[in-house]
Amino acid sequence: LLVLVQVHGQGGVKFQNWAKTYGSSPELYFQPTSVEEIREILDMARQRDKRVKVVGGGHSPSDIACTDDFMIQMGKMNRVLKVDKEKQQVTVEGGIFLSDLNIELSKHGLALANLGAVSEVAAAGVIGTGTHNTGISHGILPTQVVALTLLTASGEILECSQSINADIFQAARLHLGCLGVVLTVTFQCVPQFHLHEVAFPSTLTEVLDHLDDHLKRSQYFRFLWFPHSENVSVIYQDPTNKPPSSSASWLWDYAVGYYLLEFLLWISTFVPSLVCWINRFFFWLLFSSRVENIAISYKIFNYECRFKQHVQDWAIPIEKTKEALLELKAALENNPKMVAHYPVEVRFARGDEIWLSPCFQRDSCYMNIIMYRPYGKNVPRLNYWLTYEGIMKKHGGRPHWAKAHSCTRKDFEKMYPAFPKFCSIREKLDPTGIFLNTYLEKVFY
Repeated sequence: LLVLVQVHGQGGVKFQNWAKTYGSSPELYFQPTSVEEIREILDMARQRDKRVKVVGGGHSPSDIACTDDFMIQMGKMNRVLKVDKEKQQVTVEGGIFLSDLNIELSKHGLALANLGAVSEVAAAGVIGTGTHNTGISHGILPTQVVALTLLTASGEILECSQSINADIFQAARLHLGCLGVVLTVTFQCVPQFHLHEVAFPSTLTEVLDHLDDHLKRSQYFRFLWFPHSENVSVIYQDPTNKPPSSSASWLWDYAVGYYLLEFLLWISTFVPSLVCWINRFFFWLLFSSRVENIAISYKIFNYECRFKQHVQDWAIPIEKTKEALLELKAALENNPKMVAHYPVEVRFARGDEIWLSPCFQRDSCYMNIIMYRPYGKNVPRLNYWLTYEGIMKKHGGRPHWAKAHSCTRKDFEKMYPAFPKFCSIREKLDPTGIFLNTYLEKVFY
């Protein structure tokens, strides 16, 4: 018996990423509720010679999710399918937002061991771009994936794990959306825990000279450097049994940390030399005293990215941290016309075996730079961007897949020993390139 599911795509939908830095107008926009519907969309795409882009939360600050053809938004395929208490594992549909998963897991006394700053992101998307946080004993988020299922271009469903389709598994844990549609993801969890966060002021010299001590002292250590100064805010996050408490205040966080900052950054678009004073002023205002918070883990891991922003985030071998950061500082000092917004956020991650992971086979330091867009206005950033990319490349860096970068296939072939392996699996699973788009063409061609 042939069951025909009629899927209807919407026309006229405008897709924009969260920062509104990239957008596209897909010819048809779908929100499927079943595997059958997705299969049918793929068939229709094949018949009409269209490409398909699968999107989750649309948070990536690049054009990795854009397409003018068919767009599949996975938001309606967002169920928790299975919680295995014994193994502490959870299997979810690819479209579930981590914000919903966090709450669901805590009902079962479980949690994800590490999370990025944002949870309004879909499970399949988080692994697709290699989302990370910090902590030298923790890998990027895809290292928490123990199994997944993939719907390929031909409509076949592949189960992937360390033991089944192991090669496809190491490719699909960071899939760039180009291997197929990720239907389900199984995460390794840990028992639910609270985190004690302590932020305190320091200097760049101190932190870089004692980097190993900091990495040993705190499980989720990161620091923020305020460009055009020596100022650093060190952030320790560690599991605790103490009850939740917070020393944050709405007034400071919002009235000052948000509205005043946006206004001053807007003014600085006319007088760029103000930026170094703004960075210093805000350090003094909000980061120069010790602040502590205790809450359930995901509330500490997540924080609001309040501003529309341009970001770059490259991973370099951890032993290059000091050299690279001092080079960036010197570049800013030697070039007074080049301004950099705060903070430069420095995080750490354990090496792994995932083929396209920026941490592939090496412990890494991620150095995230940012330029805000106050009231949506663009701030000149090209000089800063290219200077930073130059320093990162020189030290063997690899760009974060979700962020904007200027690398092409030639670069990736040098950066990733397993790049040819990934390509051969992609070509096998998607011979006609139905899952490609402009961003991915630069990666693979």
